[in-house]
Amino acid sequence: MSIPQQGGGPIERFEQLAEYIASGEKPPADWRIGTEHEKFGYLADSLTPLPYEGPRSIKAMLEGLRDGFGWEPVLEQGNIIGLTQNGANVSLEPGGQLELSGAPLETIHDTCSEVGEHLREVHAVADRIGAKFIGLGAAPVWRGDEMPMMPKGRYRLMTDYMDKVGTMGKTMMYRTCTVQVNLDFASEADMVQKMRVALALQPVATALFANSPFLDGKPNGFKSWRGNVWQNLDPARTGMLPFMFEEGAGYERYVDYVLDVPMYFVYRDGQYINALGQSFRDFLKGELPALPGEKPTLSDWADHLTTVFPEARVKKYIEMRGADGGPWRRLCALPALWVGLMYDQGALDAAWDLVKGWDEATREGLRRAAAKDALQGEAGGVKLYALAREVVSIAKAGLAARARPSANGLIPDETHFLNALEESIETGKVPADELLDRYRGDWNGNLTKIYADYSY
Repeated sequence: MSIPQQGGGPIERFEQLAEYIASGEKPPADWRIGTEHEKFGYLADSLTPLPYEGPRSIKAMLEGLRDGFGWEPVLEQGNIIGLTQNGANVSLEPGGQLELSGAPLETIHDTCSEVGEHLREVHAVADRIGAKFIGLGAAPVWRGDEMPMMPKGRYRLMTDYMDKVGTMGKTMMYRTCTVQVNLDFASEADMVQKMRVALALQPVATALFANSPFLDGKPNGFKSWRGNVWQNLDPARTGMLPFMFEEGAGYERYVDYVLDVPMYFVYRDGQYINALGQSFRDFLKGELPALPGEKPTLSDWADHLTTVFPEARVKKYIEMRGADGGPWRRLCALPALWVGLMYDQGALDAAWDLVKGWDEATREGLRRAAAKDALQGEAGGVKLYALAREVVSIAKAGLAARARPSANGLIPDETHFLNALEESIETGKVPADELLDRYRGDWNGNLTKIYADYSY
């Protein structure tokens, strides 16, 4: 989750809220790719989650990355809770999941190199302290009460609130991992078209990247348990945003949605001030109970934007949020999928043609079917396997049209980053299917074998 936002003066006009989002507009020549991924750390000998403190811990990992690879520390109340370097940052999810939020980069070749370098650094530090990391959408064996809590004020507030607004908020916080990609837009109309395609096709990403079929040491009945978790969380801040498909969708309509999402906190002088359930609209009027008489800054608005969790999210860029965390190849495949769909106008138009006739029930039905059955799911007469085949084909054509070669010029474009997804289309199987086959086959129901076979 996000590091607190910095800078930004007082909000003096309501229009500044939409203007903040609009300030992210960039011409296509300046569009970039930001890739984020989370992974679970554990002790190599006991196979238990890494605690925050101690010689073999999350803190030791962050300090090792700081000391060995030149990362600058991010502190909260004297605790190291993140790192920054050259536009990228390393941060912590509530249960100690280690996240790389990559720098904005020009090509998928670049972002894949960045992911590889990060994993090499993590591997070097982890080997030294007897730790390992694994890429899955949900913790396969560890119970909720075994997961540590990171020393971040934001997470303490959220943990207390989650049981009041859904059934799986704490599971999301402590027991899931994702990979996502952040992409730019040129204008309000471009943002709307991209958001519509992103929301409608997020179930395809959920299906292709489904990688969380286990919980508490056994199959859980879903191929993306993480996807199911997000369907049973705070409904005020999750979902498929039906209003984005209505006439009049745009910056102001998105602002109205975010303003109706209850607040979590206000960040002041290194402290998270409890504003749980309070209204940003009241904050704009100087009537926030947590800070009577005080009005928000643009930093407060930027923070509040990070507390909404729809399947695709707008800040100064668009975040694709539907995929489970996974193995190295798929960390590069997700940006390939969405860049192929979004950064070539012909591909974007073709993707919109695929989905523009769907109604809200079909979009929501596909979301649920993808979490349950991955490529074998269907809803509203749409079969996810056939849809995914067509979507990957459109993305491949979009990447070929972009024609961005590797740095050495030997690879002419970015299409090969889709190979992992094309293999899933060929076989009809996604990572969750492979994991279930192993569980029922050579693992003989012993899920602890997942760590040796699937860690980075």
